[in-house]
Amino acid sequence: MDSAAVARVRRFNRTVAERSGTFGDSFLGRGRPYGESRILWEIGPDGCEVRELRARLDLDSGYVSRVLGSLQKEGLIKVKTSRQDGRVRLAELTRAGRGERAEIDRRSDDVAWRMVEPLSESQRHELLSAMHVVERLLTASLVAIGIEDPHSADARWCIDQYISELNERFEAGWDPARSISADADELMAPHGLMLVARLRGRPVGCGALKFHRDAPTELKRMWVSRDARGLGLGRRLLVELESHARSSGASVVRLETNRALQEAIQLYRTSGYHEVAAFNSEPYAHHWFEKELA
Repeated sequence: MDSAAVARVRRFNRTVAERSGTFGDSFLGRGRPYGESRILWEIGPDGCEVRELRARLDLDSGYVSRVLGSLQKEGLIKVKTSRQDGRVRLAELTRAGRGERAEIDRRSDDVAWRMVEPLSESQRHELLSAMHVVERLLTASLVAIGIEDPHSADARWCIDQYISELNERFEAGWDPARSISADADELMAPHGLMLVARLRGRPVGCGALKFHRDAPTELKRMWVSRDARGLGLGRRLLVELESHARSSGASVVRLETNRALQEAIQLYRTSGYHEVAAFNSEPYAHHWFEKELA
């Protein structure tokens, strides 16, 4: 553990908590703690599934149930069962809840303005720029990557997005039936492995490996959602995949890619991959890469 880094983060957290007014049991002077106000705001004008609320805020189900019960007693929300799926519970704002959310918004704006009002123009620019960087990096730290069953709903969704994007970006589109296969069964142990990245419980990226007994391991299905780009997620997925390949006994990993995917090509080149002669007959490939694993 880097004790200096930990100390700096804790000092930063204390300063932010102090300046944003999250201390005490009456956040923004509304008579309830920050957690309750935040959940009320997150439910939003259109309502929200309770399980999505838990995942989005990474909260314990018992805590969320207690908060929702408290907000119901105040008459600010209603919790009901979905008509489409009896297992799904929905939280919705009442008329009073919508009014309270609007007041929380107004007071939050006031707190935000008080943060920047005393500063000079150059200081404001410096603070807001720094906030943008901090938000991006904190968001990156929220991403969790794990091994996934390629038959799962999230894995299938990622692959569908991957296929859709390649079809959109390749000059002549992309037909998976013409490409070298990487079907779900091929991405399960012992034949392969699939990773899915999630942000606030929602899948935002994937990558996979195909293992071969007498040939290098193949890197397949690398994809990052457009709204999660800029977080360094592609590089994190690549490092994780290389680690799993190394653990499986692979000494070399290789891949092929299309010239339309310039950001992917740049990622591979800056990650130690070198271009080699074509090692397969992939009809959509223009570049073939390999990397020796330490």
